[in-house]
Amino acid sequence: ESVPKVDKIVGPGNAFVAEAKKQVFGTVSIDMIAGPSEILVVADEKSNPRYVAADLLSQAEHDKNASAVLVTESMALAQAVSEELEKQIPLLDRAEIARASIDNNGKIIVADNLNVVVDIANEIAPEHLELCVDNPFDWLDKIRHAGSIFMGRNCPEALGDYFAGPNHTLPTSGTAKFSSPLSVDDFVKKTQYTYYTADALKRVAEDVAFFARKEGLTGHAKSAVIRTRPEDEA
Repeated sequence: ESVPKVDKIVGPGNAFVAEAKKQVFGTVSIDMIAGPSEILVVADEKSNPRYVAADLLSQAEHDKNASAVLVTESMALAQAVSEELEKQIPLLDRAEIARASIDNNGKIIVADNLNVVVDIANEIAPEHLELCVDNPFDWLDKIRHAGSIFMGRNCPEALGDYFAGPNHTLPTSGTAKFSSPLSVDDFVKKTQYTYYTADALKRVAEDVAFFARKEGLTGHAKSAVIRTRPEDEA
C-alpha cells in the first residue's frame, strides 16, 4: 500500500527479490525471475587450470546455491582444475560459501571433443559462459544458448560484473534457451496496426467469415461480410 504501482519491474536481486517478482507478475510486467548465479567454462587442453579454477570460484562465492561448471575435452585439465580448486577455496574470504557451492553444484564434465563440449554447453544454457580457447570467434556462432559470453583466455566473467559494459541482468536456470539479457528492448512496448481498403476487405471477407463460422462465431463472420453485401443479405 505504501509503494505506488508501476508498469514494469526490472533488475537483479536476491531470493527475496525473485519471490517479490513472482508475486506481482501478472499485475505488472517483469523482466525475468533470475535464480542463483551460474558460470560454465568451456576450456581446451591449453587452458591454464589456475585461471579456470579462479573463474569458477568467482561465481561459487556468490551463493551456496550458485553453480560452477567446467566442460572440457581434456582429462588432464579436468584433474588439474579440480586440484587447483582445493588450493584456492581456503584462500577466499567467502570460503564457506564457495565450498558449499562447489560441493553441491559444481561439476567438471569431460567430453570427446570441443564440438561435444559446445553441445553440452548449449544444453545447460548457462547465465555466464566463458570460451577459453585460442580462437573464440570461431566458436561463437555455435553457442546458441547463453546469457552472456566471455571470449578467450583473458576475459574473466568479473569483467562483465564490474567493468566491460554488457548488461548484468541475465537469464538463469536454463532460461537462456528462450530469453535474453535485460536490454533496451525491455523498455520498449510495441503496438501493431492493420489497415484495409474497401476493395481489399471485399476480396477476403468471405474467407474471414468461413473461419469464423467454423468456430461458431457468427458475429465475427457478420462483422466482415456486412460491409461487402447489400443490407438485406448481410
